[in-house]
Amino acid sequence: MALTAAAALLFAQPGPAQAATARQVAVPAAPMGWASWNSFAAKIDYNVIKQQVDAFVAAGLPAAGYRYVNIDEGWWQGTRDSDGNITVDTSEWPGGMNAIADYIHSKGLKAGIYTDAGKNGCGYYYPTGRPAAPNSGSEGHYDQDMLQFSTWGFDFVKVDWCGGDAEGLDAAGSYKAISSAVTKATAATGRPLTLSICNWGKQNPWNWAPGLAPMWRTSTDIVYYGNAPSQTNMLSNFDQALHPAAQHTGYHNDPDMLMVGMPGFTAAQNRTHMSLWAISGAPLLAGNDLTAMSGETAALLKNPDVIAVDQDPRGLQGVKVAEDGTGLQVYGKVLAGTGNRAVVLLNRTSSAQNITVRWSDLGLTGASAAVRDLWAQKNLGSYATSYTTSVPAGGSVMLRVSGTEAASGSYSAASTGKYTAVSAASTGLNVVDIAYTNTASTAVTGTLQVNGQTPTTVSFPPTGSTQGTVSVQADLAKGSANSLTVTGGPALGTLTVSPLPGTAGALLVGRQSGRCADVYDNTITNGTQAGLWDCNGGANQAWTHTSRKELVVYGDKCLDAYNRGTTKGTKAVIWDCNGQSNQKWTVNSDGTITNVDAGLCLDAYNGGTGNGTNLVLWTCNGGDNQKWSLS
Repeated sequence: MALTAAAALLFAQPGPAQAATARQVAVPAAPMGWASWNSFAAKIDYNVIKQQVDAFVAAGLPAAGYRYVNIDEGWWQGTRDSDGNITVDTSEWPGGMNAIADYIHSKGLKAGIYTDAGKNGCGYYYPTGRPAAPNSGSEGHYDQDMLQFSTWGFDFVKVDWCGGDAEGLDAAGSYKAISSAVTKATAATGRPLTLSICNWGKQNPWNWAPGLAPMWRTSTDIVYYGNAPSQTNMLSNFDQALHPAAQHTGYHNDPDMLMVGMPGFTAAQNRTHMSLWAISGAPLLAGNDLTAMSGETAALLKNPDVIAVDQDPRGLQGVKVAEDGTGLQVYGKVLAGTGNRAVVLLNRTSSAQNITVRWSDLGLTGASAAVRDLWAQKNLGSYATSYTTSVPAGGSVMLRVSGTEAASGSYSAASTGKYTAVSAASTGLNVVDIAYTNTASTAVTGTLQVNGQTPTTVSFPPTGSTQGTVSVQADLAKGSANSLTVTGGPALGTLTVSPLPGTAGALLVGRQSGRCADVYDNTITNGTQAGLWDCNGGANQAWTHTSRKELVVYGDKCLDAYNRGTTKGTKAVIWDCNGQSNQKWTVNSDGTITNVDAGLCLDAYNGGTGNGTNLVLWTCNGGDNQKWSLS
């Protein structure tokens, strides 16, 4: 008897990599360029920017793909004319802001400018080389200011959050209004205006920014005014930017501008900085003083192999796929084509260590794969199963691996835009290729929701009459009950799902509640209390119980007995993994989970079973609200 299409889904089995991936549609890459803030703070004027533009061109950065010259905070001191239009000091900006935009354009480059979402900008709250400047934000003037920027000739606008934060504005609502103003300005002038959302990761922009802007900041400034570059800040900003389910189809997590070439950073630190930003597909906005740039720094910024990883047309973010020993980390990024991966081996320890990347963790078979060192620009040969090399203390190695894709699953829609019975061998991240046809001349968007998780906006560029695919990364739960639904967008075809086994975790399911240990709203802030929520397989529910007895979520946050508390009622929170015993948990055969430091059990507070019930430590009592399964 013939199976219906819906019934056939129940019996779909993983097979060879699907042919649909053969025509991956290129999506917009993260912006590349230079920005004034890191080196000059608010001490900028026409001559400073002109000198940087000239040095930018002389260094050959445009040929390497760098396009934007962005004027950051300090250009405007909050003055407006009687009609509310922004005015500037023409002794510092002769000819007004359109003159510097024209000069940038005369070199074949794109011009960027800056404002704030609130009434007052950062220069009011944190003067950095100029007196405090009130009224230097765009609140109440979003449409007017975005049109003004576009009319002046600017192609990029960074919108900061100092005023928004001080006023307690709703970030999603504010930036939705700003995005709308950008769209109106583009329609009025015909000049596309790239929006950079800069609210420092406040209010979890990875949940709502895709579709509003091509890039959104995920953390605070990487370097503060008057401070030297810091490897600690670099690593912290990198860690906070890893939200792979939000980054796709031209939308990018932004860990902030580069410190490459700034005084105080070594060549090895510069290479690691570029490697991490490239593996994460981040915007590459140099921040060093280009007039004083060494040839060594210029060569680092222009390395074509590394830039190719960052600008890969598939548009995905790299993720951590292994950490065999504390601080010995492997990051992998799925690249365009089949069987192609970028890899960073990162040694966060104080001594040189061997680090191994296994092909199986990357979603490849164990067959021989070709390995290339991207900084040396040298082919290293073919290796079966894995590759191991020594990585210096605090350093990194960046590779390209070309191997054979492991098996994937193929699914047809059970109904329009709805794919059901999607299988995953374990809870974790999967690459999902969505086949579609968009015969329009511009991209169209749709909304993807996975298992009731936070939805994300997906962009579908034109394909012409021939079907193509775009890729996203989706968090799936173990088993065959996963569903993916796309509303809006173009006509869809087959869905191809390929696991990344190195991201495998498990749901921590409460016996009494049947709900999962969850970090609310995908929040990554240290001290956020874990709670119960309907199981959906999201990144905020995927826990890994390591050989070090840690319960790790997001790849780098540990379940923690808050403030090393040892009394009942101590909050179970997430915190940066630090190896302390209050972050170590013993999973017992009876289903209880005991904190090593406190000797208390992980407990759903007061026997609660509903969404939002807090998790705490409590005297072990054998109750079902203290029993869990990792599955």
